[in-house]
Amino acid sequence: MHARELLAVAALAVTIIATPASAQLVKPQDPQSLVRTLLNGGYKAVLGVDKVGDPMITSETGGTTFQIFFYNCTNHKECATVQFHSGYDFDRAPSLDLINEYNATQRFGRAYLDKEHDPILEMDVDLDDGGVSPALFIDNIEFWTSILGKFESQIGYRKN
Repeated sequence: MHARELLAVAALAVTIIATPASAQLVKPQDPQSLVRTLLNGGYKAVLGVDKVGDPMITSETGGTTFQIFFYNCTNHKECATVQFHSGYDFDRAPSLDLINEYNATQRFGRAYLDKEHDPILEMDVDLDDGGVSPALFIDNIEFWTSILGKFESQIGYRKN
């Protein structure tokens, strides 16, 4: 290699080493980091705000729309946690026994009937204290999509 090429490689190596790992983490304080990670993972991601003005991401998997709500925010910023959320509108609501059965047999995801008796599924994810790697965040999303499928089968939303 010539001196210029060596110098260019050395400069690149210093740049890579000098880039802080935290710049690559998925953090709720930076909603765009979640959007980028979702898009890079092949998911849709539209950043908006919820009813109280906190960040909210709308995404989709297998024909099911879901939201990612941000919680523990200071002035609608500097959030600490997120919640994956999916709600379903049924003409005839699933029974509370069916919802309780889901909760009793599944470790992750919390199901309940809202005030209109429509089924809701939620899963909290703590991203505080520095965030998580994009790979771990996508792993959580993939886990979420898996439990969505189980829940939808349980409540009769989709047939497997």
